[in-house]
Amino acid sequence: MEAVKRIDALFDIERGINGETAERHLAVRREQSAPLLADLEDWMRTERTGLSRHAPVAKAMDYMLKRWDGFARFLDDGRICLSNNAAERSIRPLALGRRSWLFAGSDRGGRRAAAMYTLIGIAKLNDVDPQAWLADVLARIAGTPQNRLGELLPWNWQNSQPHDQAA
Repeated sequence: MEAVKRIDALFDIERGINGETAERHLAVRREQSAPLLADLEDWMRTERTGLSRHAPVAKAMDYMLKRWDGFARFLDDGRICLSNNAAERSIRPLALGRRSWLFAGSDRGGRRAAAMYTLIGIAKLNDVDPQAWLADVLARIAGTPQNRLGELLPWNWQNSQPHDQAA
């Protein structure tokens, strides 16, 4: 419970700076999170010495302490999240659909599916509606000169279907 309380204190700090710039994250983390993290590490190493190596809590502590540098990396870069929840949420649909896609038809089909997931993911990362973007790009790509294909990429894309908005 003590470790959970200490880690929760780190998450409280993160909740307080949610939505701030990376520079602000870094400043607050160095001021507020770094001392808490150092105390947590000291506490874990001290507590670990009193536990049997076969105790489940000791195994959990060993796991975390072996990866401590990776865990503490968020103190060095304001862009790094304390947890990987966002990454896990983004791949959840893939994990849930894995059985459905087990037989994509062929290796080629699997590569095509991977390409489509990549395109959809890139559109989402650029705050573009993937369905609208794909529909527009597929309608326009054949008539777009090769030297202007970059305009169809999600980060450059401008929807050219005003008739849809009027409807």
